[in-house]
Amino acid sequence: MELQDRVAIVTGGTSGIGEAIARRFVEEGASVAVIGRSDEEGARVESALRGIAKKHGIADCVYFHADMANADQVRAAVAAVKDRWHQIHILVNNAAIMKSVPLTEMEEDDWDKTFAVNLRGPFLLAKYAIPSMPPRSAIVNISSVHAIATDAQSAAYSASKGGLETLTRALALECHGKQIRVNALRLGAVDTGMLWDNPAVKSGKEKIDPKEVGTPNEVAEAALFLAGDRASFISGAILNVDGGRLPILGSHAG
Repeated sequence: MELQDRVAIVTGGTSGIGEAIARRFVEEGASVAVIGRSDEEGARVESALRGIAKKHGIADCVYFHADMANADQVRAAVAAVKDRWHQIHILVNNAAIMKSVPLTEMEEDDWDKTFAVNLRGPFLLAKYAIPSMPPRSAIVNISSVHAIATDAQSAAYSASKGGLETLTRALALECHGKQIRVNALRLGAVDTGMLWDNPAVKSGKEKIDPKEVGTPNEVAEAALFLAGDRASFISGAILNVDGGRLPILGSHAG
C-alpha cells in the first residue's frame, strides 16, 4: 500500500473530487482527515471511508468542520488533526468555489470570498500544517486550466487559481530544505457540480463534449501519484490532468 501509516488532510472532501481523493488515500492505507462545511455530508463520508478502512484492517477517517474562509476554523481543524495523529504527511488543498458573472457585476464580497477559499485557505492550511510535516511529506494543490486559459465571466476564480499555481512554486522553494514536496494538479473539465452549474455550460455557450469530461476517480489517481513516493523527485510542478482541455480553451475551439 502506497500510503500506509501516512496521515492526510483533504479539504473539500465531502463530495466530488475531494471525496474521491480521500477514498483513494484510505484504500492505500492512509488515515485521512476530511475537511468540509457540510456536517451531514461529512458524517456520510466519514462512515463510508471508515468502512473501507475497516475492510483493509488499517487506516482511519475523521471529518472535521471548517470553512476555508474562516481562519479560526482552519486553525482549529489542523490542530485537531495534530492532536489525533501527531504528524501530517499529506495536505491536499482541494476546496474551491466559483462565481461565474461579469466582473462589473460581481459583488466585492463574492470576489473576496473566492480568494479567501481558493487562495487564502491553502495558505492557512500550509502555514499551520507544515510544522507537523516530516521529511518525505507532500502538499498537493488543486488548480484549474482556467489559470492559463479562461472565459469572460470567471475572473475571480481564474485569478485565484493563477495565484495558487504561483504559491505552489514559491512554497516548493521554501519547503525544499524540509524535504517536503509541493505540487499542483491543473484540472480540466471534471464531472462535478462546479462544472455543470457553470452558467456558460448550462446555456450551451461553452460546449462540453461528455467524452472529454474526466471523473473524480481519475483525478484521485493523479493526486495519489503526487502524494506518494513514486513522485519523490517531483516538486514545484504543475501537472495537467485535463484530457486535452487546455489546448481547446486556448484555441477557443468548442
